[in-house]
Amino acid sequence: MKILLANKFYYRRGGDCIYMLNLEKLLKAHGHEVAVFAMDYPENQDTPWKKYFPKNMSKLMAFTRPFGDGEVKSKFSQLLNDFKPDVVHLNNIHTQLSPLIAKLAHEYGSKVVWTLHDTKLVCPCYTCMRDGKWCEECFTDKMAVVKHRCMPGSIPGAIVGYLEAKKWNKEVLQEYVDWFLPPSKFMMDTCVKGGYSPEKFRVLCNFIDVTKLPEVSQKTLIKEDYYVYLGRVNEVKGVRTLCKAAAQLDKKLIVIGDGELLPELKETYKNCSHIEFKGLMQWEEFMPILQKARFMVLPAEWSENNPLTVIESQSLGTPVLGANIGGIPELIESLSPTLPQREGVVPNGMTFTSGDVEDLKDKILKMFEHDFDYQAIAKDAIERYSSEAYYHKLMDFYK
Repeated sequence: MKILLANKFYYRRGGDCIYMLNLEKLLKAHGHEVAVFAMDYPENQDTPWKKYFPKNMSKLMAFTRPFGDGEVKSKFSQLLNDFKPDVVHLNNIHTQLSPLIAKLAHEYGSKVVWTLHDTKLVCPCYTCMRDGKWCEECFTDKMAVVKHRCMPGSIPGAIVGYLEAKKWNKEVLQEYVDWFLPPSKFMMDTCVKGGYSPEKFRVLCNFIDVTKLPEVSQKTLIKEDYYVYLGRVNEVKGVRTLCKAAAQLDKKLIVIGDGELLPELKETYKNCSHIEFKGLMQWEEFMPILQKARFMVLPAEWSENNPLTVIESQSLGTPVLGANIGGIPELIESLSPTLPQREGVVPNGMTFTSGDVEDLKDKILKMFEHDFDYQAIAKDAIERYSSEAYYHKLMDFYK
């Protein structure tokens, strides 16, 4: 089968990019021909397909490309004609590439599937967040993005976001896409609440390449006395809240990741001996740290979809303390005493109230106190998130 994967960027920038790179590897391992389409960007991985990439988006292009400019149209059309894909698999494409490519793929005659990594289909600013709170106003009135100036660039950015949402509305996108593949039920429910038809959706949880995992045994799963945050160091990830909580506890926290908040937090907590900032690290560097951690904490303050960091942690036998928001609770078999434990289910973490420092502190201590079955967590996660299981489900949608 010939499969064309599309995403804004073609390097390990975030979860959407990592997913597409892993999917490319998985599909090639099964003998499929795979092409890629992305925006030309300095950090992209090298690929023979880059000759088809439209150039990096300038500030001026931010007012034209979201609607589908001539370069995207000509280069993607050329790629369709040269590669002749059976399936076009979309990922994050808004703004830098635009849903124009869904239209072109549909008109070409390819099957079109779209993995949803955020709430852009129903929220012009991607997040469904306003003033730090969940917002659904745009579900019924897209003019709200202008009213509240939700997009970068204030009024001009908000107008572009509004016009983009009107052009690529749910009726148009549902016509061009055969299947939307949200990785969480939360994402599907959000899109349906925003007016999309549930018949167009199939939940397909993210996967992990088990070949990159180390041996899972009692010996390799000896934990050390610290916990880890892994991800972007920014406001919506809740890292500021986490550091406030961690500074009040005598437990070592290792923060792995980069982002706009990192310089500020490093300065604020430079005299706090039990918070260590590692900065950006690659899998080979952070994997041993994550595997030896007592648990990983994901303190998100926006509605995460299907975070890869949770899947990676559990597959290494590391339980997760996650904010009770978005799709995070779907991945955690909680230890909460208020919830009955289902027979045969391996407890693999806890949840806490997003943004609540006191609840976070309490749950951090409870996570340290509990005696988890780390080997069972790893075994269950590897079966649950196996790339092979994912591949066979995906093929059903491709065909």
